This record gives sequence, structure tokens and C-alpha cells, in this order.
Amino acid sequence: MGLGAFFYSLGVIQVFAATKEFFIKIGTIGSSLVRLGAVKDAPKVDAGGTVVVAGPGIYPAYIGVGYIIGPKLASLNFAGGVLAWGLFAPLLMFFLGPQLIEKFYGPGVAMAQVEWGDMVTNVWKFIIRPIAVGGMLVGAGYTLFKMRKNLRAGIKRSLGDVKKATSQQTGITSRLEKDLNIKLVLGGLAITFLLMIFVYKVFIGTYPPAILAAGVMALAGFFFAAVSGNLVGTIGSSNNPISGLTLSTLIIAALFMVLIGATGMPGVTAVLGVASVVCVSSAVAGEMLQDLKVGHILGGTPWKMQVGNIFGILVSSMVLYFPLMLLIGAFKLGSKDLSAPQAGLMAALAQGIVGGEMAWPLVIVGMLMGFAFILIQVRSPMLVAVGMYLPLETTFAIFCGGMIKGIMDKFSARRKLNPAQKARADNIGILLAAGLIAGEGLTGLLRAAWKFFFLRNILHSDIPQIFTSTDYFAGIDRYIGGLVVLGLIAIYLIAIPLKHKGAADEPPPPSAVI
Repeated sequence: MGLGAFFYSLGVIQVFAATKEFFIKIGTIGSSLVRLGAVKDAPKVDAGGTVVVAGPGIYPAYIGVGYIIGPKLASLNFAGGVLAWGLFAPLLMFFLGPQLIEKFYGPGVAMAQVEWGDMVTNVWKFIIRPIAVGGMLVGAGYTLFKMRKNLRAGIKRSLGDVKKATSQQTGITSRLEKDLNIKLVLGGLAITFLLMIFVYKVFIGTYPPAILAAGVMALAGFFFAAVSGNLVGTIGSSNNPISGLTLSTLIIAALFMVLIGATGMPGVTAVLGVASVVCVSSAVAGEMLQDLKVGHILGGTPWKMQVGNIFGILVSSMVLYFPLMLLIGAFKLGSKDLSAPQAGLMAALAQGIVGGEMAWPLVIVGMLMGFAFILIQVRSPMLVAVGMYLPLETTFAIFCGGMIKGIMDKFSARRKLNPAQKARADNIGILLAAGLIAGEGLTGLLRAAWKFFFLRNILHSDIPQIFTSTDYFAGIDRYIGGLVVLGLIAIYLIAIPLKHKGAADEPPPPSAVI
């Protein structure tokens, strides 16, 4: 955590450049058909422009994420970035460049006078990102389709558990079998339902749409939480299809809002409120089932763990408001500092369906692209589409982290580590990567707090702006320093795990046994 905080802080105060953009001119042509002699007297075609690509962002958190998910998934994510910035952006800028110059700068403006960075960014935001949204929709649907048997099993199990709980006798004597009383659970659900009707009424303005929104939330939350808990309890946390479940809820809620005429910003807000509640409930259900599973192995009492989880949820709900407020107040949502791809996807869908602002032709193109990914058996179309949605420097950094993990795996194979040594090295590597993520995350919150309060003149004006200064080490290509830091992180994530792999005759770590 200390190293993650240290490297991130050095990048923020510009000791080294965490990012670097490269401008690549893709040419200007007249009529290539006339030049090749294929067509006589063809109309002149003006095309050309400049595209902007980025090197890997030197962010310890993203590098740690790539290390944890491994080289294959990191490569899929980076493939989306390559498609967005290596295929779509150059093609669009090549053919739209002259029109964009004339639109933004007027006729007769030379290419050297154009701010190509802003133009390419707008093309990515308003053309490429909607295509990525379509790909994410298909990817989420495909994930749910692949897990259809588990989804059915989860719903069937949830109905059976409710029936069992309502008819259960009070003769259970073993504390290992005692859950919270079903009457208490149903009473809590009823109170929550009534409270959410009031919340949605504040959003929408009238009670009938609010009652409908709360009903969708209750039904979807019940079934999807059961599905999520069943999948996590049976398979593991990595198989929790939260994105697909959330998008399904959002689309259902949005269609209901349109049917009853709750359009505009109130309807969009209500839809996002329903989807966010179901998203959180599904995530919490999965984590609670993991807790209960471990507690069952260790001999815990279920109802005590359930009460503890409820308190944990209440505390985190009250605490997390403040860092979210700081982040959104300090950074623009959707910017490079706070890209939030899934939140952006949810907002785009809600605004598109309820608010009528969706660029549906581009979304449909993205859906066809996602279908093509399925046909060529791409392992995770959703991950590729997310890579298109994220800034290139982010996906590039995740890719670098994945490649570092791949190099570590190669070294492990070359040294012929036995399964126990390999498990020990992997555990240590994941722990180090998680520390990098946590260190940057906590320091990022401190930076957000600084910007949030300082820019609003709450603090004294004589405090040095160390988090916004760009004057240190002026005139030096500081991105070279960033690449050096990347190399140091790579050595750290490879050498330390291999050093602590243990002897060949040591027993495997507990996590490997479980």
C-alpha cells in the first residue's frame, strides 16, 4: 500500500509523467480512385487528419488490476482499446477530419492549427463509446445466457428456501442451523419497500410510477440476489454476473417507465435508482453467501453472521457517501480521472430509453459487433467492449499488469516450481498487487478531498498546490521516468513472489488447500 501511494503521489505532483499522448498524422488525399486510374473524372474526396494514441498510464492500481486478472483477460480488455484507438478512431478521423475542421474552425484552416486531441476525444465519446455500449449489452446478455442453468437453479432454490422457511418448525436445536426469523426478514423487506416508494416518489413526483418502480426493485432484487448468492456460493465470487443482472433490471425498469409515461429526467433518475439498488443487493448477496460458507466451514452461527452483515451494510452505506461525494465533486464523472464505465453505461441506457437521447444506430452497430465476437468465440465480449469504452491509457496499463503476471508465470515454469510453491508465489503476488490498488485508491481519495475543498476556497489560499502543480522538472520528458517506474513495479511484482515461494518440501498454503 505504501508503494502504491508513493508512486501515485509522484505522478500526481509531476515528478514523472503518468501519461503521454502521441499525435499521428494519417494523411490527406484527393481522389485515390483518380490517382490509381480506376475511375475517370471521379469527384474529389477530401480526407485525412490526425489521430491521438496514448502510452500506458503509470497507475499502480490499474497495473495491479491487470496482474490480478492475468494476461488472458488483460489482453481481451486491451483488445477493445486497440479496436477503439487503432481502428475506429483512425478511420473516423481520416474521413471526418476535413468536415470537423470546417465545422469547428471554419473554412481554410490549416491542419497545423487544429486541436486534434479535443476532436479525437469527441469522436471517441460520441461515436465510439455508443458502439461500445451496444457491445456491452450483447456481452451482458451472452453472460446470462451461458449461465442460464445456474440462473434457473438459483431462482428455484430461492423459492424453495422461502417455502421452507415459512413452514419451518421451531424445533431446531443446533445453533449451526439457526437463521434470522423469517417474520423479521419479511417485516424488514416490507418496511424497505414502503421507504423506497417514498424515495421514488421524490424522484418522479407522483405515487403510481413510484409504486411501480418499487415493485420492480423488490421482485428483481429478490430473484437476482438469490441468483447471485447461489452462483457465488456454488462457484465463486468471480462468477457473479452483476453487470448482466443490473442491465437487465435497468432495461425492464426503463420500459415500464416509458409505458406509464414517466419520461424525462425524473424517469431516468427513478430507473437508475431501481438498477442501483438491485446492483448493490446482488453484490451484497454474493459476498454474504461467501461469508456464510466460510462460517459454515468454521462452525459459525448463521443468524449472528447475518446480523453482523446487516450492521456492516448500514455502516458502509453511511460512510461511503462521503468519498463518493468527494470524488464526484473533485473529478468530472466520465473523465480520465473518474471514467466509471459501468455507471456511464447505465446512465446512457437510462437516458436513451427513457429520455430519448440514445444514438440507436451506433448502439445497434455495437450489438452486431458483439454478436460477431460471439461467433468467433471471443471469451468475454463484455470485457472487449469495456476496453473500447475506457481510455486507452487505462486499458494499456491493465495490459501491462497482465503481461507482468504472464512473465512471472514464465519464470515459475522455468524454475519448475511445484504446485505448493506456485500457489505460494501467486498468493504473495496477488497480495502485493492488491496493496498497490489500495494504496493508490486511498491516496486518490486524499487528492480528491484536497481538490474538492481547495478549489472551493474552503481552505486558506496560502496552502501550496502540490497536487495541481505542473512546474516541477520542466523541460524534461518525464514520461521516461514513468516507464522507469513501470519497470520497478514489474520487478517488484515478479521478484518478491519468487523470492518467497518457499522450499519444495514445504506444505501448501491454506488458501491452496481450500
